[in-house]
Amino acid sequence: MTQRPFEILGIQHVAIGAPDKARLKRLWVDLLGLTVTGNYVAEKENVDEDIATLGSGPSQVEVDLMQPLDPNKKPAVHEPPLNHIGLWVDDLPAAVAWLTHQGVRFAPGGIRKGAAGHDITFLHPKANDAFPIAGEGVLIELVQAPSEVVAALGRRKKS
Repeated sequence: MTQRPFEILGIQHVAIGAPDKARLKRLWVDLLGLTVTGNYVAEKENVDEDIATLGSGPSQVEVDLMQPLDPNKKPAVHEPPLNHIGLWVDDLPAAVAWLTHQGVRFAPGGIRKGAAGHDITFLHPKANDAFPIAGEGVLIELVQAPSEVVAALGRRKKS
């Protein structure tokens, strides 16, 4: 196996879904003390999400509290309740190319802008014959880290 040309830097966010995000906010915001810093609504993604945060600076982590716009449509952002995990990566295009070459299956959509404005893509939760490696039931989002996060959290020596 060739050397990995990218580094996973840390957790960028965790996305949690429920039929009604008010119940999620009661726990995560009212009781646990996270701060809502934004909202993202997308009909194509069938999501109304509040972006809550904990920590600060490059190590800040988002907890996305999601509910479906229509519970009868796909994607069903509330099923499973732990919808996906987002990981900071220092070089998203290199990660996608290398992981694809290793047999990792990506979800449709390619690299695109995510809710927080960063370039993102998703590793599919299920493998298939063409791509035998996947998230084993977990949807994984790779998020292009901005330069300040790479500088703060990166460990690889850049040549």
